Amino acid sequence: MLGLSQQQMADLIGVTYQQAHKYERGINRISAGRLFEISQVLGVPVGFFYEGLENRRGSDLSARQRMCLELARNFTSISNEKHQDALSQLARALASES
Repeated sequence: MLGLSQQQMADLIGVTYQQAHKYERGINRISAGRLFEISQVLGVPVGFFYEGLENRRGSDLSARQRMCLELARNFTSISNEKHQDALSQLARALASES
């Protein structure tokens, strides 16, 4: 948005480069406080990040999209990393059969 690198943005909001990368990729959620900090750095209101969402409703999701969201939520709630890895490998194997 401002032509900042991930490292520069991370420095401005007080996180590591790795954390900024995880935020950008959607791997980690951004807390409300951190979102406020980001809005301050970028000089935009917090509502900027929600623009256009009022036109999207959960019921507009297809059954497949809902299933994917549920799968992602369930996967992230698995605390055992070995189980997560095994599930990921299973999904990869099943996908390669197609």
